[in-house]
Amino acid sequence: MATWVIATVTWRELVRRKLVFALLALTAIVIGVTGWGFSRVPGLHLDGQPLTQGEIHTAAAQLLLLVMFMFSFVLALTCAFLAAPAVAGDLESGVAQGLLARPLRRRELILGRWLGLALPITVYTVFSTTLEFGLVHWTTGYWPGQPIAAEAALLVEGLVLLTFTLALSTRISAITAGVIAVIAFGTMWLGGVAGAFGQVFHNNAITNVGVVTHFLIPTDGLWHAAVYAMEPSAFAAAAARGLGSSFEAASGPTAGYLAWVAVWLVAVLGLALFSFQSREA
Repeated sequence: MATWVIATVTWRELVRRKLVFALLALTAIVIGVTGWGFSRVPGLHLDGQPLTQGEIHTAAAQLLLLVMFMFSFVLALTCAFLAAPAVAGDLESGVAQGLLARPLRRRELILGRWLGLALPITVYTVFSTTLEFGLVHWTTGYWPGQPIAAEAALLVEGLVLLTFTLALSTRISAITAGVIAVIAFGTMWLGGVAGAFGQVFHNNAITNVGVVTHFLIPTDGLWHAAVYAMEPSAFAAAAARGLGSSFEAASGPTAGYLAWVAVWLVAVLGLALFSFQSREA
């Protein structure tokens, strides 16, 4: 019960600080701009000839992957900077001492903060991506092959960074936790790019860099899972032959990798609980 109370308080804090409204307003602007851009695709010409329906779908797919990469980056930043002060801010301001003086367990505070951030992030991710997919389909006729899988991968990517940052915030300041989380996110992405580079040139050492980063903090692995769910089959075939780009994936995630992500989330959340339980408020 106390966990849900903390989750509700966390949600109200987000609303009071106008973070929710700012995020929704900026998202509406981005979706409006990208919607206008997608609406121009059917009117493009190639070598003086109008694009065929297949070419329109290919162009729309490429643009959608670029737009969703931007969305995944914004989602990651949002999760990092929402989670960074979730515990560290309470400790720095003295709010934690007041809360823990009441009949409130430390694990209830951590789980309540996590739920209070995870639930709005979930609603925001599903709503925004569904709206974007629908807009692309309306303007170009293109629809991702596995939209639900794509949304799930993007959501879990955000939750991974949210959980990682929350764990950091139990030990270090909010600013430091946020900066470390963002740098880690970027490093994992660069590791994925390096891994793809190594595969193209058959360099095992560089390829292994990508493998390690996919497991260390699985944000980039989940991004590639989202890419595979959104891209046309021709993109996956090109990536499998080593002819694709960093915005294409040759295959989807294995059951073993998805199991690892689940274990990683539970383990890091458990680490956050242990870290906060073992420190002085």
